[in-house]
Amino acid sequence: MAPFRIARPTAPCGVGILVVACAMLWRAEASGQSVAALDPNALVPRLQTDSRNPPRFQKFDREELARLAQLPKFAPPAAGAGATGFDSTNSRKAKAKTKPKTSAGAQAIAPGLPAPLAVSPYQQSAADSAATPTAPGAQPVALGPIRTVPKKRKAHTEPPDPYAPLGIDAGAFDLYPAVELIGGYDTNPEREPGDGGARLYTVAPELRAQSNWSRHELKADLRGSYTGYSPDATPSLSRPYLNGKIDGRVDVTKRTRIDLGGRMLVSTDNPGSPNLQADLAKLPIFTTVGGTAGLGQRFNRFDVSIKGDVERTAYQNSTLTDGSIASNEDRNYNQYTGTLRGSYELSPGLTPFVEVAADTRVHDLDADFSGFQRDSKGLTGKAGAKFELTRLLSGEAAVGYTRRVYDDPRLAMIGGLIGNASLLWTVDALTSFKLTAASSVGESAVPDVSGALYRDVGLQLDHAFRRWLIGSLKFGFGLDDYVGLDRIDKRYSAGVGLTYKLNRSVQIKGEFRQDWLRSNIEDVDYAASIFLLGLRLQR
Repeated sequence: MAPFRIARPTAPCGVGILVVACAMLWRAEASGQSVAALDPNALVPRLQTDSRNPPRFQKFDREELARLAQLPKFAPPAAGAGATGFDSTNSRKAKAKTKPKTSAGAQAIAPGLPAPLAVSPYQQSAADSAATPTAPGAQPVALGPIRTVPKKRKAHTEPPDPYAPLGIDAGAFDLYPAVELIGGYDTNPEREPGDGGARLYTVAPELRAQSNWSRHELKADLRGSYTGYSPDATPSLSRPYLNGKIDGRVDVTKRTRIDLGGRMLVSTDNPGSPNLQADLAKLPIFTTVGGTAGLGQRFNRFDVSIKGDVERTAYQNSTLTDGSIASNEDRNYNQYTGTLRGSYELSPGLTPFVEVAADTRVHDLDADFSGFQRDSKGLTGKAGAKFELTRLLSGEAAVGYTRRVYDDPRLAMIGGLIGNASLLWTVDALTSFKLTAASSVGESAVPDVSGALYRDVGLQLDHAFRRWLIGSLKFGFGLDDYVGLDRIDKRYSAGVGLTYKLNRSVQIKGEFRQDWLRSNIEDVDYAASIFLLGLRLQR
């Protein structure tokens, strides 16, 4: 086998270079031009060849040296990046900051001159025609771009209540169930002059539900209780109570809505009421069921709504002490109401309104057991406002006048001033006031008595000594005007309470309340003291 040899080039590299140089010289001479005419420095080496100076590299100026000294900037590789530059961290990349774009006609600001002032969009046309203040003798500088207004900082908000119930997430609804177990003592449960006391217990369940839909709304508030006494009096004062309502809103369009509602009330007449029969074994229970349907339309800041309401009130038969049964059919009636309301939003926190309502009450019997025709027609008008002032004062308040006329000419008309309110005033993070007011016209079963005009006002003060310790003061006043009986009752109430919150689910509550009644007739006045201690369980 022949020995392995590496082939050598047939001509050295220098010969190739010499051939190329000779070709260039021949071409230049052929065209009548010298090599120096083509490029004087074409064959000058980059090294200096002056004999008086040793060979060294060519000098550079300062600007070029500064440019060469700058190191290129490279983004550091992300964690987990491979050699190909792929980033496997899936993290969000920060966007590079871009310089604000200037208009084509904007001039650069000379060094040392002040920057132009920011101009609002409404003042841009006037600012363009006005001269911008600059240094003396300097050329006028055109206005730069409008500066972006800095974002407002969010207002400081109170931290969430650590003892507020969390509720139960039930899909499209948030549920807030609770129950109170209360025991106590009442010095005058029958609300009669000089009567004896009795122990009491109360079981009060409740449930609140709120929809979490993006459109429409449905909410419910159900509260009930059963109160028992030991020893029980005659008539028996043990009775149930239920007050529930459901409200809904259907958003047909952005400005059109359908308002729906339902309610139910189960209760008894208050002990000592003139409507109660004599020789009762227990208090008769009545049930009121009603429903509402309405249509609302919003025209910019003006809102108008119309709704219809149907309500049914029915009484159970009364059981007497001798075992007999007395019918209350003459007290059953239906009520039909139409309401028109208009409001105008003066500001985001103030919306005054005017409301007019007309109703008709139709009893099951043409005349009651005393021979009086109880059917009547009512008209109520009121004006008020809805408040939400800096979140310190919120709610609704209205005053007005009501008038009810009966079919029987022997029954006098009922009329007078009325007021309704539900206001919450948050003084600070620890103290709040709550004001409530309600007015209504009730039916009567007493001969020659048209009915009663009820007015109630309540004030409650809550103060948090600690987040888990809440003190309360309650004051109440009520005025009952029995038209046709020349009887006016004035009811007073004052109480103090304390709530100790163990956690979000358990609270201990205590309350003392004093009630009085003062009337313009004899043998009706009474006073009662109530002591209550209970446990509240909520979710």
